[in-house]
Amino acid sequence: MSSAPPDIVGLGLATLDVLLRVPRMATWDDPAWVTSFGLDGGGMVGTACCAAARLGASVGFIGTAGDDLSAQMKLRSFVECGVDLSRLVVRPGPEPNVMIVYVDEATGERIFSPLTGFARYDVQPEALDRDYITSAQILHLDEFNRAAALQAARWMREAGRTVCIDCSRTSSPGPVAPDLLELLGLTDVLISGSGFLRCLTGEPDVRRAGRQALALGPRLVVETDGANGSTTITAEGDFHTPAFTVPVADTTGAGDVFHGAYAVALLRAWEPRLAAQFATAVSAIKCTRLGGRRGIPTLAEVATFLAERGITLPD
Repeated sequence: MSSAPPDIVGLGLATLDVLLRVPRMATWDDPAWVTSFGLDGGGMVGTACCAAARLGASVGFIGTAGDDLSAQMKLRSFVECGVDLSRLVVRPGPEPNVMIVYVDEATGERIFSPLTGFARYDVQPEALDRDYITSAQILHLDEFNRAAALQAARWMREAGRTVCIDCSRTSSPGPVAPDLLELLGLTDVLISGSGFLRCLTGEPDVRRAGRQALALGPRLVVETDGANGSTTITAEGDFHTPAFTVPVADTTGAGDVFHGAYAVALLRAWEPRLAAQFATAVSAIKCTRLGGRRGIPTLAEVATFLAERGITLPD
């Protein structure tokens, strides 16, 4: 067990990503050459945790893993980044959370193919350590492990801590599930992928949708939109943050890295505009390299990147 309490605890999905960079998708008649290959850790909260740790925060991750070589490879980057895995739930058997990621070499955009049985195991509420979770300043969640996430969020709310959530599954049909709505009511910071706010509220305008989302519980809402940047909405107003122009190799994990960086900005009590610029810079630098975690920069690299663009980070 780790002796020092973490600044941030993540509860959610971690994956092993098998990355294939291709000029075009293969067919039976045209198998196509793979121009780059890589293995990297992935997953919404998993990658956010690695990003936050790489940027200097003390981070713990709660999730599931198998007990085979694939699981070891999935967890490797957590260890390299110094993320505490003492509350990891290990299940006997092969790692199910494996994702094949086809990366378009021209644009960096991706197609995901999950392994059969993907995300079939959840962390159960009874496996959680309340003292460990509430020792952190920030709890970061995604849309997985919903029952455990609700329990952890309630504890954090009672302790007066901050709850952040990544809602990125914009392609799911139908209304937002009741338990996710309940979770949003316990959330302080909602950062979503493009289209989620419309799915949540029915409002196509992102700023109006964000204001409606604030009424559900969060005090701050951000919707990211890839190369179009992000929009931040608070009770005081809203603003757009443009993306930085960089040579894109792979956009895998860009949103997840944004979340981890934003959590670090919250820890440092930076105002929302700087927090968005910081998270955008971290995400941009990551996109210049293949893999969701391999490209995560250090705090010093981000400071240099922003300084070159006229933005100074506080000491």
